[in-house]
Amino acid sequence: MANISLYVPKMSCASCVAKIETAFANASRNGQGDIAARVNLADKLVQVSGAISAEDAIQIIASVGYDSEAIIDARTAAEQKGIDERKEYRLRLIQASIGLGLGVPLMLWGLLGGEMMVSNVQQQQAWGGVGVITFLVMLFTGRHFYQGMWRAIKAKSANMDTLIALGTSAAWIYSMMVVIAPEWFPADTRHVYFEASVMILGLINLGHALELRARGKTSEAVQRLLGLQVTTAIRLTDDGDEEVKINLLQVGDRLRLRPGDRVALDGEVLTGETLINESMLTGEPIPVHKVVGDSISAGTVNGNGSLIYSVTASAKDTKLSKIIELVQQAQTSKMPIGRLTDKISAYFVPAVVVIAIISALIWYSLGPQPALSHALVVLTSVLIIACPCALGLATPMSIMVSVGRAAQMGVLVRNGEALQTASKVTTVVLDKTGTVTQGAPELTDILMLNNESAKNELLKNELLKNVASLEQHSEHPLASAIIAKAKNDGLQLVEPEQFTNHQGMGITGQVNGQQYSVGNLSLMQQLHIAEPTDCEQLSAELASQAKTPIFVAVDKQFVAILAIADPIKTDATEAISAMKAKGLKVIMLTGDNQITANAVAQKVGIETVFANVLPEQKQAKVLELQQAGEVVAMVGDGINDAPALVSADVGFAIGAGTEIAIESADFTLLSSRLMVINDSLSLAKASMTNIKQNLFGAFIYNSLGIPVAAGLLFPFTGMLLSPVVAGAAMALSSLTVVTNANRLRRVKL
Repeated sequence: MANISLYVPKMSCASCVAKIETAFANASRNGQGDIAARVNLADKLVQVSGAISAEDAIQIIASVGYDSEAIIDARTAAEQKGIDERKEYRLRLIQASIGLGLGVPLMLWGLLGGEMMVSNVQQQQAWGGVGVITFLVMLFTGRHFYQGMWRAIKAKSANMDTLIALGTSAAWIYSMMVVIAPEWFPADTRHVYFEASVMILGLINLGHALELRARGKTSEAVQRLLGLQVTTAIRLTDDGDEEVKINLLQVGDRLRLRPGDRVALDGEVLTGETLINESMLTGEPIPVHKVVGDSISAGTVNGNGSLIYSVTASAKDTKLSKIIELVQQAQTSKMPIGRLTDKISAYFVPAVVVIAIISALIWYSLGPQPALSHALVVLTSVLIIACPCALGLATPMSIMVSVGRAAQMGVLVRNGEALQTASKVTTVVLDKTGTVTQGAPELTDILMLNNESAKNELLKNELLKNVASLEQHSEHPLASAIIAKAKNDGLQLVEPEQFTNHQGMGITGQVNGQQYSVGNLSLMQQLHIAEPTDCEQLSAELASQAKTPIFVAVDKQFVAILAIADPIKTDATEAISAMKAKGLKVIMLTGDNQITANAVAQKVGIETVFANVLPEQKQAKVLELQQAGEVVAMVGDGINDAPALVSADVGFAIGAGTEIAIESADFTLLSSRLMVINDSLSLAKASMTNIKQNLFGAFIYNSLGIPVAAGLLFPFTGMLLSPVVAGAAMALSSLTVVTNANRLRRVKL
């Protein structure tokens, strides 16, 4: 299955999108294989997937009148696109200046009482010269519109360029006919509209220039991600260090990471230690300490330390590359609310041409004198004001900005539909371990059962050292907490003389000549070790604090209880409080025991808890909530919570951003902060509000603009909408949509 990205520079409106998508759908139906195309109008990209080559995809796009090129290297393509857009921006400004430079004086001439009618030979000669100059200006300022119309005609279709080209050409052709043969027209219809043609092109080009400038900001998130990718790295060889382009590096190569450098490729630390700033990927501001054996990610920034690391992924397989690809795919995705727009736009341009012609004929047949002039004004105004630019940009611009803003927060949005669904969430279901808690157990207490011993830190340290030495051979998750505590306290672990694992109960072994038994009460009972009288009370107290007790006996004598807890995330209480303030129901769903689950829930402010549930039971609970009418967001680690994540209306995979999570969840949180979930839901709601604003504005604009341009208000006001005003309004509507979408970049979360 190929996954091809194509850049289509001449794609400009919603009808262009509809034609390209229809072309691929037809190719798929006609036996060319299962092909799917997703179009990003805002970025002029087409993502094609299926059994198809880049050459065939380019040919399909060419069949509907558009040139395209395949994107091989995303970074190079983005840089080239930036250069192209800056060139286009400058060109549009020049075209706007020249168009308005001719149009404004001509319009002022008419407004200040100058003669705009042709009634003698001198006026024919003068306006004939203006007509020739106007024609040359139109060729320069409107060439791209006329070329677009010609491509559309060859493809037997119509687009925005068709409307602009027809409108401006109609005004110029009518005016030149008046100049060449004024006797063909009634005396009161010998009006010239040269200023309208160039003014319209000037205003639309100005609107496009401003739109290009505003639109460039919507791609900033992806541009910033692409900017994190370095082009070279320092490779260690037998002959010393050498600087190598990253596309020449292979998995297993050893690279040197100097202080302040960016990590070139994903890798594993071989020597050295340092602090790595991962905020550009995860949103976490605090640098992460990296030592031998730790993994590091491409694009992150080294602190003051120096490392040698081994490459574990090629340039196209790094986590950063996958993130960029996912963000770009999400930006080309569609929301259900946007599909209606595409369907309407596919028929919009032909319908407008018909409306414009019918309106002009009505004015010519039934309108007041000069009927021909009025008919021309109506025809041109309807064609120009109906251009569906704003309609086509309404949804994709908001998706682009939202997905980019989410990426900056360390949240990967899989598709636009997930964004729309997330805006409707009513219930948030949280897993406990790794979601509400940190998922990394810590040894919090050592309770010596001999009161005299409790005062003796030396005995505590000796006990911890020996238990940790024994736990080195255990695979139990809690063992790592005991070992980590011993190492953090600077204790030197030793090799036990004997070790035995008791499945599901604990371990026993000999350390420094003493027999240790470490585990739960079942182990103690099996070994016939008598419990102290206050053991049950201590265990209950620890459980109520969400701590797991581990019992320690030395030479068959109970000596201590080790308390291990999974610390609650620092922002958990604040995040859950913020969700509840939004009116969301928050539920905890965990496989842990009821007492521990209740203790954690009480600390963070969750009232509803379901404990002791297996993965399939988590899924059943999510389905039960949905049947009760709730829109459910499930938050888990993306692996053991997979059934519930898939069944939920929206799945949030929280944690390290593993490949499984990135591939499966609707939202993947590269950060472990719980507050990011709340921010994601806020962003989703703001995005939908923004899209509705854009669509409302675009629909209202076209719904009201066309009747006004057709002369609906003439009987009441005696005025017709000028084609120049129509052109300015059309350009302004697109700019308004783009500007409104960019507000999402600054929305408060």
